[in-house]
Amino acid sequence: MLKTCTCLLLLLAVDAAAADLQPRTVAAFDRYVRLTETRMGGGAPFLWIDSLPPARRQARQDELRRNMLVIEPLTTYESGREIDIPDGLVHHWLGLAFVPGASIDEALALLQDYNAHATIYQPVVARSKLIAKNGDTFRFYLRFAMKQIITVVVNSDHEARFTRPARGRAEGRIRSTRIAEVEDPDTAGERELPVGRDGGYLWRLYTYWRLLERDGGTYLQCESISLTRGIPTGFRWLVGPFVTSIPRESLTFTLETTRNRLARQGAGR
Repeated sequence: MLKTCTCLLLLLAVDAAAADLQPRTVAAFDRYVRLTETRMGGGAPFLWIDSLPPARRQARQDELRRNMLVIEPLTTYESGREIDIPDGLVHHWLGLAFVPGASIDEALALLQDYNAHATIYQPVVARSKLIAKNGDTFRFYLRFAMKQIITVVVNSDHEARFTRPARGRAEGRIRSTRIAEVEDPDTAGERELPVGRDGGYLWRLYTYWRLLERDGGTYLQCESISLTRGIPTGFRWLVGPFVTSIPRESLTFTLETTRNRLARQGAGR
């Protein structure tokens, strides 16, 4: 009991310390994203699963057909070396789901219904609103509520661009354009903390969707790259698992919710 209380106090002490987003952190993250996007457009298979050796690919496909998710951590390297992110951490995850009987048009309609995201993806998305639409480009607002011992709420603006590169394929690239942590949310004293001067739980969020109609349904692939504060020396063993769990859990929840919603729509036809 004493050890549990001590760990909680240490965690709260780290949470209370504000973190400033530094230009060098942003520059390193931007370089990581550029290299990742170069890899995405470098002639690799459309779906990550199709780049695997045959036996491993078949095993993953079997999991997807059993209504399981495939969730994998990724790392982008520069000349064979990890990219240093000073005073920050990059969280890079990829997830796959398969929805029998679903079409790309149905999946896109769900993903692009930003006014309904607070209903579809609750409680992670507490509020949502479409701000503007121009063809296949969308600007929208989301309020995230991230809970892991403590609850962190952020207001965020995003821009999404969707393309249909080939028959039976669609892509979506979604970038956060503004993220502000909210202090005392849903109270009379609610206020936004200055952008980049907060707890550092979410500074950037870039999401890449790839949809492929095949095998009697639609594959949903979501790759997520986010930026958070670094962990102070001496606290990594304690706070590291806490900070890194949120990106994986958020991706898992998003994919699972999208898959289940599309499956229910198909069952209702």
